Amino acid sequence: MLNPLSQVSLERLRQRTSVKWRQFPDDVLPLWVAEMDVDPAEPVRQAVIDALNLGDTGYPAGTEYPEALAAFANERWGWNGIAVERTALVSDVMLGIVELIKLVSGPGDPVIVSPPVYPPFYLFVRSMGRAVIEAPLANGRLDPAVLERTFQHVKADHPVYLLCNPQNPTGTVHTRDELTVLARLAEKYGVRVIADEIHAPLVSKSAKFVPYLSVDDHGMSLMSASKGWNLAAMRAAVAVANTDDLARLPEEVSHGPSHFGTIAHTAALRHGGEWLDALLAGLDENRKLLKNLLTEHLPEIAYEPSEATFLAWLDCRAISDDPAAFFVERGRVALMSGTGFGSGAEGHVRLNIGTSPEIITEAVTRMASAVGH
Repeated sequence: MLNPLSQVSLERLRQRTSVKWRQFPDDVLPLWVAEMDVDPAEPVRQAVIDALNLGDTGYPAGTEYPEALAAFANERWGWNGIAVERTALVSDVMLGIVELIKLVSGPGDPVIVSPPVYPPFYLFVRSMGRAVIEAPLANGRLDPAVLERTFQHVKADHPVYLLCNPQNPTGTVHTRDELTVLARLAEKYGVRVIADEIHAPLVSKSAKFVPYLSVDDHGMSLMSASKGWNLAAMRAAVAVANTDDLARLPEEVSHGPSHFGTIAHTAALRHGGEWLDALLAGLDENRKLLKNLLTEHLPEIAYEPSEATFLAWLDCRAISDDPAAFFVERGRVALMSGTGFGSGAEGHVRLNIGTSPEIITEAVTRMASAVGH
């Protein structure tokens, strides 16, 4: 299987009409939003084409998607904890998170997050009228002392903790010990944990992904094939629980997923393993490449390759207070500003390595030129 990240030319990428390729002018290299520069895995492409040829363009039905997810989890992670009867289809991970927050807490209950973390955690929670409380990571990892202090002092009947597992943007793969401590603290202080595990398929083979529900009987999770197989255009996700809580979700929540989404995601999980393995190998190579390029050309930028996601978290405080603006203006490279990722993320940027080695090399060359190297 060829590296999926090396199969699409920049010329063809610029013909795409998604936000990644339309947000900035054509002279800008877009490495900001979480879209990968790949063609669909063949089993996914064929499944969607077959559905179109059948005129199978109606509403989703059945349990094939959660069944495929359960089989994938057992094969990849050695976890057989997904009970299909305790799952629910939702339109996507973030809207699913909103529904689960409403399900397990009340209008005045706050939501705790650990920055730096995915900006929609803040945007969606605040749009619900909820307060966001921060329990920051320590050196990129969950800090038991910070978590306990935060949980202990939250004044609420049903507080919620949003876990990002693996962590976006740092790529941290939380260990079983770390997650077990989190679960114990959550139980001790009456905090309900909801895990965003959308990047779970993108954990390097040098690490081990631990599903949060494997350590917490009362936790809830949102999973999807969206990031692993680049399927944001075909929306669908699975909410998973170890309890019967999902049976209380409003009926209209099930109206959100796309039928094409469930078809595509099911095909990815059942038949896209070889493609995923080739992608993971390509991402490992891109992490090494980026580290070497930055060490050689931009030693002012601090970067440690992660073991998960197709995202790189760069500390650019030695270059600029607003490095995203600096690099897009002076180097014509679009990166995601750290300011939306919470406290302590200022002066950082998120760079998407889900692209070809040639584009990564060109991006770093432009960034170095912008700095004057």
